Amino acid sequence: MSIIVSSYNNPSALAAILRNLEAASQIPEEIHVAEDGSNEESSRVVKDSSLKIFHHYQEDKGFRKAKILNRAINKCHSDYVVFLDGDCLPHYHFVRDHSIMAEKGYFIQGRRCFVQENKVSELLKNQTSILKLAVTGNISGLLKSIRLPWPYIKRNTSMYGLLGCNLGVWRDDLLKINGFDEEYEGWGREDSDLCARLYNLGILRKMVYGRALVYHLNHPENDRGNLTKNEELLKETLRSRKTRCTNGISQELD
Repeated sequence: MSIIVSSYNNPSALAAILRNLEAASQIPEEIHVAEDGSNEESSRVVKDSSLKIFHHYQEDKGFRKAKILNRAINKCHSDYVVFLDGDCLPHYHFVRDHSIMAEKGYFIQGRRCFVQENKVSELLKNQTSILKLAVTGNISGLLKSIRLPWPYIKRNTSMYGLLGCNLGVWRDDLLKINGFDEEYEGWGREDSDLCARLYNLGILRKMVYGRALVYHLNHPENDRGNLTKNEELLKETLRSRKTRCTNGISQELD
């Protein structure tokens, strides 16, 4: 399994993510840090980790997450890819859960809960814990923070609840749809577009509760100036039922 962590100017969160993955019940075969920009401090964080990490970065020209994710997918050596956002801390069993639930003909959609913004700094400095934050009411979506004795799984092709921050996809399927559509610039809907094209390809979703948990580190809202344009792109994907995007991973292939 390859883990791709998308990151942007948040080295403290990146360091915490890598610490969690290093201490996890199952270590991923490789980790790809896909940085939408170039941050020297993040580079130091990557170099200080004992994990097998590939660091991909690009010039900071605004929100171009799709492009750097395609570059990372291109360099993955594993046949299964799990996407993790740089503002989400993975659970101790995150990798193991994704590995167990991976199934041909499906992609895995995990859920997330939310750490209150005013507690994020304490958590990253190890001055508190997820358990303490949950008990004191500083985590919203609390039920999504609990690893259940068994997972609750919905199999469907719904557009509801699609998230790129906790997503497992077979690499062959990603190549078939030409990866992320790089027409999406600015925050929003590039993940939904990817999943919509997977649906159009005939791939179903396993929406999972109680397994593969992540804890979202709340922060100020991203600039949504391009959201209207991106939503129009998504509507066209849904209307046309296309599987492949034109401006995709083929541009990043060696």
